Amino acid sequence: MLKKFKSKKVLLSLGTAFVLLLSVSLSYHFHQSSEVSSANIGFETYTDLLFKQEVSSNTISLQYTLENPEEYGILDVPVTYGVFNTSAAENTAALENCLAALHSFSISELNKANQLTYSVLESYLETALLGAEYPLYNEPLSPLTGVQVQLPILLSEFRLSDTGDVDTYLALISTTVDYFDSLIEFQQAKSKAGLFMSDDAVDSIIDECNSFISMGENNYLYSTFEERLDGIESLTESERSLYIKKNEDLMQNSIFLAYQKLADALDALHGTGTNNGGLCNYPDGQTYYEYVVKNETGSSRSIKELKDLTLAQMQSDLLAIQDALTEDPGAGEVAAQGSPLLETTDPSAILDELEDKMASVFPDNESITNEIKYVHEDIQAYVSPAFYLIPTIDNYSQNVIYINQGSTVDGIDLYTTLAHEGYPGHLYQTTYFSGLSLNPIRNVLNFGGYVEGWATYAEMCSYYLAPISNAESTILQHNASLILGLYALADIGIHYEGWTLMDTVAFYSSYGISDSDTIKKIYNLIVSDPANYLKYYIGYVEFVELKKEAIREWDDSFTQVRFHKAVLDIGPASFDVIRKYIFAE
Repeated sequence: MLKKFKSKKVLLSLGTAFVLLLSVSLSYHFHQSSEVSSANIGFETYTDLLFKQEVSSNTISLQYTLENPEEYGILDVPVTYGVFNTSAAENTAALENCLAALHSFSISELNKANQLTYSVLESYLETALLGAEYPLYNEPLSPLTGVQVQLPILLSEFRLSDTGDVDTYLALISTTVDYFDSLIEFQQAKSKAGLFMSDDAVDSIIDECNSFISMGENNYLYSTFEERLDGIESLTESERSLYIKKNEDLMQNSIFLAYQKLADALDALHGTGTNNGGLCNYPDGQTYYEYVVKNETGSSRSIKELKDLTLAQMQSDLLAIQDALTEDPGAGEVAAQGSPLLETTDPSAILDELEDKMASVFPDNESITNEIKYVHEDIQAYVSPAFYLIPTIDNYSQNVIYINQGSTVDGIDLYTTLAHEGYPGHLYQTTYFSGLSLNPIRNVLNFGGYVEGWATYAEMCSYYLAPISNAESTILQHNASLILGLYALADIGIHYEGWTLMDTVAFYSSYGISDSDTIKKIYNLIVSDPANYLKYYIGYVEFVELKKEAIREWDDSFTQVRFHKAVLDIGPASFDVIRKYIFAE
């Protein structure tokens, strides 16, 4: 059965490019190194400056990255969502300046930790530079992962530890109209350049905006604000009442107004999107897609190589299913019934079980806490089946996983979903990486292929931890992999080869999938969010390929724990960098 991808919700992409601005005035907030030298001190000063500038660029990023920014020398930063940048020249110049500054250091003079950071940062900036000249090709309003979906969730989880946090939150939401005006101007520029979204996407986003507005006084941004105020013990009743009244006013005159303005602006642009298909239909569209794929997946393979890799993995999946059916014909009947029901249905109990069972094949991680929350019913139709909110890097012991009950995830699907979001997926990988205390700049570099690829790989592993037979696990896991492979091929077909909706219907029909309504939904999702599905699948397959290489290289010394520890210790990076450092010794 085709379904939406499980999705980790990352911080809002509040601008259209990762822009690190260099400054002559360097900060001297150093990080401890195992080898102190002028080269290491200079390099850490440089990366420290980049980290401060990037994390301070908007209030959401600062809030979700650091709980105590003052300990990193970050003080008195402006309250802002940021702006949308449409200047290719500015993007290119900023990235070229960053690369030039990075290349002023000799990697051979750095200690091992800094050499890794150097390689990761260099790879990131070089890839970003490939897309710098295409700012208007970016789409921040995709129906499933766009700003309009993520912003309310991030605001509902905005940390309110004291009255200073409350004042910052209220000041931030008071700027929502200005931020959405910037977003509207960006969409108008896209329309003028012939790069505006399809009418189907417009309709979906307008529906999402109207649904959010229609919640009215029942909107969860009212209730969650009051709940967070209750956690501030020093707050007097009169102060609480004043804050609640101010929040109510801002909800009406800023938040709802911003969403209404966005819906109206998109409606006015309705019909100006000339491309109802993939990126390849735009000027330089194939070149831009090649960049998007490299940026999203972290893989340096060509589109043809990725397609061949996908087909090879799908063939391997089919053979594994055939072998399992030969071994246990009855397992096929169980798998054909859909998601097998499990005795345990409590999400917290499943997470505890997964954490316990994974211990034999994954390295130890420090103890942390997690909380299960549920997506508000009014936005269930627009949100992934589940997602994990990233904790701050200086206090990563508190973790939240959201479950979308509207997606009716149950049985083995619930089990593997929680593995993807929790153990040994996002929650485990994120907190493991945070526990390494590596250079802070690593925490603001987005490597979706590693992060989502790891979570998908973890999800696949979890089938073999579930309380079902090995044959059933094999059939279900490889069937899930096959489905992801179909998404990957469709993404490439639509955005690189120019598939129409009818081409996509024919493609899925060749695999026995003929529900035209479902295929149309898939087509529209892929059109509106290029390579989003690829980062899950290609990231996962790259980990599978890395494991194969590790088995060959390490021979008898290969163990699951050793392999998992090796890739986790490197952390989010491009797969070329991971390969280089895993097999360096």
